[in-house]
Amino acid sequence: MTKRALDVLAAAIGLAIFALPLAVILALVWGQDRKSPLYFGERAGRDDRPFRMVKVRSMVVNADRTGVESTGADDARITPLGAFVRRYKLDELPQLWNVLVGDMSLVGPRPNTMKAVASYSEAERGLLATRPGITDLSSIVFSDEGEIIKDSTDPDAAYDRLIRPWKSELGLLYVRHAGLVLDLKLIWLTIVAIVDKPGALRRIVPIVQELGAPDRLVEICRRDRDLAVYAREAHA
Repeated sequence: MTKRALDVLAAAIGLAIFALPLAVILALVWGQDRKSPLYFGERAGRDDRPFRMVKVRSMVVNADRTGVESTGADDARITPLGAFVRRYKLDELPQLWNVLVGDMSLVGPRPNTMKAVASYSEAERGLLATRPGITDLSSIVFSDEGEIIKDSTDPDAAYDRLIRPWKSELGLLYVRHAGLVLDLKLIWLTIVAIVDKPGALRRIVPIVQELGAPDRLVEICRRDRDLAVYAREAHA
């Protein structure tokens, strides 16, 4: 089975299985403010081609017009119901449609905004060599991203210092070693991480070691200490 065949099959089955729960969630989100329960955001796809990524709306209407792209767990733009759907990654379910139509893959580097991609380093441009995904190595390691930048006075700056560089390294590690076996492992560990983050991290560490990740990246994947500010000159 090819990666694309797995994507189409799994996305079709997933949409069928989650159709009713998703309909209930969308109805509840609509009931909050009588506004669209879906959020469509422009993202950079494979080879830098833009596409519209769809999610369950977890924030107030027009939240993306504030100019702040990173979202801490305490962000005032998150609705009460939105906090719940984000906690259990339910806001990502509609992206199965993006997978079905070919904009995304089940597994691949998480898609970024066109603005963020414009500031990519030459190395980070490698993230655009494959379809972006619903999950990847960094989605598991940084599944608590909102908590990491919580209480920050500048969430975007905190994200760029503490998370983005490591996510990029993990994304590039995936691009170099992408395959069906790795994809299946990451899909399973993404589910595990929702209910048992420490358990998922314990299983991720030997995977990144097998992929040849440098020791500093392996240590980040353990997540057993505070994240250090990424010093680009130290990783050149």
